[in-house]
Amino acid sequence: MTPGDMSGTGDTTDRAALIAALRAEVDGEIRFDAGSRGAYATDGSNYQQVPLGVVVPRTVEAGARAVSVCARFAAPVLSRGGGTSLAGQCTNTAVVIDWSKYCTDLITVDLYGHFGQGCVHTRIPFGLRTAEGVADFRRFLERAADLVTSYGGSLSGEHGDGQARGELLTRMFGERLVGAFGELKALFDPDDRMNPGKIVRPQPVDGQLRLGADWRPDTPATRFGFPDDEHSFTRAVLRCVGIGNCRSHSGGVMCPSYRATREEEHSTRGRARLLFEMLNGHADSAIRDGWRSTAVRDALDLCLACKGCKSDCPTGVDMATLKAEFLSHHYEGRPRPAAHYALGWLPLWARLSRLAPSLVNSALHAPGPARAGKLLAGVDGSRAAPVFAEESFVQWWRARADEPPDPADPRTVLLWPDTFTTYFHPAIGRSAVRVLADAGFRVAVPTRPVCCGLTWISTGQLDTAKRVLRRTLDVLAPYLEAGTPVIGLEPSCTAVFRSDAPELLPDNQDVQRLAGQVRTFAEQLVHHTPDDWRPPALARQALVQTHCHQHAVLKDDADRALMRRAHLDADVLDEGCCGLAGNFGFERGHHEVSMAVAEQGVLPAVRGAAPDSLILADGFSCRTQIEEGGTGRRALHLAEALALALDGNLPSDHPERLADRPSPPSRAARWATTAALPLGAALALRLLRRRA
Repeated sequence: MTPGDMSGTGDTTDRAALIAALRAEVDGEIRFDAGSRGAYATDGSNYQQVPLGVVVPRTVEAGARAVSVCARFAAPVLSRGGGTSLAGQCTNTAVVIDWSKYCTDLITVDLYGHFGQGCVHTRIPFGLRTAEGVADFRRFLERAADLVTSYGGSLSGEHGDGQARGELLTRMFGERLVGAFGELKALFDPDDRMNPGKIVRPQPVDGQLRLGADWRPDTPATRFGFPDDEHSFTRAVLRCVGIGNCRSHSGGVMCPSYRATREEEHSTRGRARLLFEMLNGHADSAIRDGWRSTAVRDALDLCLACKGCKSDCPTGVDMATLKAEFLSHHYEGRPRPAAHYALGWLPLWARLSRLAPSLVNSALHAPGPARAGKLLAGVDGSRAAPVFAEESFVQWWRARADEPPDPADPRTVLLWPDTFTTYFHPAIGRSAVRVLADAGFRVAVPTRPVCCGLTWISTGQLDTAKRVLRRTLDVLAPYLEAGTPVIGLEPSCTAVFRSDAPELLPDNQDVQRLAGQVRTFAEQLVHHTPDDWRPPALARQALVQTHCHQHAVLKDDADRALMRRAHLDADVLDEGCCGLAGNFGFERGHHEVSMAVAEQGVLPAVRGAAPDSLILADGFSCRTQIEEGGTGRRALHLAEALALALDGNLPSDHPERLADRPSPPSRAARWATTAALPLGAALALRLLRRRA
């Protein structure tokens, strides 16, 4: 049965009539688009059946009404709860009724338990892409069923029977009792429209497989090397086996967009399912337009690229990398969203701001120009532009006129001048120099332009990111050859060198050297300082928000150790992503989700912090979200806190007020800029007319 011929509903006219009736009569979300159908095609099972459509009822009564409407059109119906369905019971060519978004109240609790000697959870690599592997899969299930029943055991698992066991139930219950199942079902469902083919007259256990011997996926060329996935985008997509940890509601980082929307397609699993469908391995794949798919693009649009799934998913799905790869092909040879140029090229615009930082800040915050600029740049109107520093970190460093240390000196460290530290919060760089020098290191800073390419990577401009990385490697060559440690302050940029850069340039030896030499600020101070050095004592409580990329790639063990040594009583939050996530929270259309993510834990925790507590966040995104999120607090980088401690005791109330941050332009400067722009435009127009 194909999506266009709904076996009982007739032609596409009847299909359209069904959709119209559902939308008219059901209080819920009615989705028959390719993206929704693709996201619900597999769930957590080995089976793949593209549904006719999805209904998300807002009430129990609405769900019942949806069943009634489908019955009127003789459309098969599948009731879906939590979305685990390891046995394939929630995959079918039917109208899926998904209760998990709105109908979540617990009405009553009946005590239930099960005891099982020998309840076995396994993941066996059967090789389901070949006829031999599929045959092995069937033989194993049949022999296991016979073995279990020979001891009087049960085939039924805690995740249901479904297609994985439906065909085998006669071995446990016998033909007569299974026949009675069918007779009972026929009393209530005479046309067999309720999730057909699972328990009564079941499909074969090796039918409708997600892979199977007839699976022929596309094998697209990619820009990432995917070295940990046999250099295959397809293999990277197949990491997702549908476990569903990305549908958790608390703890860890994964998956912030699912937690905010409760939408399957905005979970890591849902996006992986759509990418799987995009590979077009089956004749009925829901996604038929490959890299150009708007359904896949829309599902990936709310991916924050936090990389939480890279560490929190048991199989290590890296959706941020998959998203970047997709975007690089989706927009290849055609215009991109404005935000990709405005935010993706931020390092370039930040360098150009050095020409007149005060004027740039005034223009970015002036009432009229700021509004127009955000509109043109694809930036959400609710976001304030970050303030550029009058003097960047690199400008400050050059003005010191110190003799650069020898890269081969074992005391030399290269402090990485990332875009966010350099142009927005240079005090963090100055603080790090001070603390590293106090620990006995000789600090070097590149004075030629360098960049890790993060903003180009996150917007899928991977060819540009590669060029930027290669130029950076040329600048770093003397330090890479000497084995000089490279110290990162911004977690997202440091993580690029550990993870993204080696995947983009897997054969580049300097990239491999850099990945091995890069260290976080805390790693350097915990593992590589002289035995007699101790960090300055802070002796107070601290609320700490770990950047998602640090959580996923760098880890925070060294940070926790350094805070202990500095006598900080650190409460490291386990509240997930801050929600800003680099360019994500600035892009138009993302603000609501960005703030919803933040309000799930991070912002309430900061608001509840004691006035004398330090608020620590090494990530620029985290600091920005905390400051703009109505908390009344400002977060410090750990380097700033330690540098302040070198000067003595911090204030007992809101210690972050000692932080050195660029001041926004005055009201007078903003309005003067607004008034000056029309005058400047008029003068330019007059000059043009004279030349004509």
